[in-house]
Amino acid sequence: MSKEPELAWVSVLQLLSVVWMWVFVLGISGWIIHLIRLSIRLNDMPTASVGISIVAIPVFLIGAGVLTYVYVGLQRGRRDDVDAESSS
Repeated sequence: MSKEPELAWVSVLQLLSVVWMWVFVLGISGWIIHLIRLSIRLNDMPTASVGISIVAIPVFLIGAGVLTYVYVGLQRGRRDDVDAESSS
């Protein structure tokens, strides 16, 4: 039995999780920025939106960055394993 179809599904799921995380991070960041701009336009104090954004945006960016880093590391490790097998 070949492991290629299994590896393909795992790679697709890993890539989808990375893409979904970045869509989520960009969506939340855009929504928070929209809330800040809206509060300024309505002459309201943007304190809650600014307070949330100071914490939320960096946390989400770090989470997405870590997930991307792990995905890239897994892909490099898989390529190294395939290269080692093919050279033996």
